[in-house]
Amino acid sequence: MSEAQAHNRWCEDLYHAKAALLLLYGRALGLSHNEAEDVLQETFEALLRAAQPPEQPEHYCLRSFRNRALNYRRNMWRRLTRELESKRWFEPSPTREPEERAAIHALTTLPREQREVIVLKIWHRYTFQQISQLLELSPNTVAGRYRYGLVRLKSALKGINDENSRSLRATVGRLDSASTICESP
Repeated sequence: MSEAQAHNRWCEDLYHAKAALLLLYGRALGLSHNEAEDVLQETFEALLRAAQPPEQPEHYCLRSFRNRALNYRRNMWRRLTRELESKRWFEPSPTREPEERAAIHALTTLPREQREVIVLKIWHRYTFQQISQLLELSPNTVAGRYRYGLVRLKSALKGINDENSRSLRATVGRLDSASTICESP
């Protein structure tokens, strides 16, 4: 038996001995059956990639599974929160306030580069350093895109607010002139 086969053999034996128990443990940690299977697969993939078997394979496997299951649940809640928030922002809703509609419209009118940085910074909570690594740009370029994008958003929203104020003033002006007409003898 080769060294690679021996390495895979201990992992295979551990899988057959513990897989069902780990699935049960995953369910006890609040995962669905399918989620527990996903975490189990990730755990054994990581064990197979290890250069050598751990000193206490069963303990290591259980600890690794637990950590991955807890991370999965944490990430799932974060993802759901982000998805619900993004749905509220990027999918039409009849209950949106005019200011919210204006903000969404203003965001969609930004250049793609500025919009991308703003979304990564605000919704994904990335730092400028993380965004720069992701986009393969300098942190200063990323910060500039963010800053210029916010200036454009502010300017766009200020313009919309001014238009609403102008139409409100025009409506009030028409009402004032109508009331003076009614009052005249």
